[in-house]
Amino acid sequence: MLPDTSPADWQDLERVSFGDSPALADALLDLVLSGQKTATCWSVEDGQQTRPGRRSVLCDGSGRPRAVVETVSLRILSFDRVPAEFARKEGEGDLSLAYWRQEHRRFFEGLGHYSETMDLWCEEFKVVEVLPTGAGRSS
Repeated sequence: MLPDTSPADWQDLERVSFGDSPALADALLDLVLSGQKTATCWSVEDGQQTRPGRRSVLCDGSGRPRAVVETVSLRILSFDRVPAEFARKEGEGDLSLAYWRQEHRRFFEGLGHYSETMDLWCEEFKVVEVLPTGAGRSS
């Protein structure tokens, strides 16, 4: 079990970003920083990438650290069983389940492994600390 990490210790945390392009990473980061996006998902085929209580550094599309996030909950759901409440917490588009399904289908098809019954890791997270612009740069 990993120890709890204080926000001041963020430099040692794993760095992650959302999306499949720098532009999408930036757009999704903006949703996180505004408080609209508090959830994300990925294919079970990609492995369990976090656990409740684990903290990581969320980066922008250029790889710059922008926030420390903490996993609040993690569960496996099949694509066709993701509820509207989770889709809304993903914070994208019009926040509807229909939009979520359309965009996530496109995303997973682009990765070459979409199935309506594919299993997803569904993570809810919270922002622990917003990092100052320029954080993580070498002196």
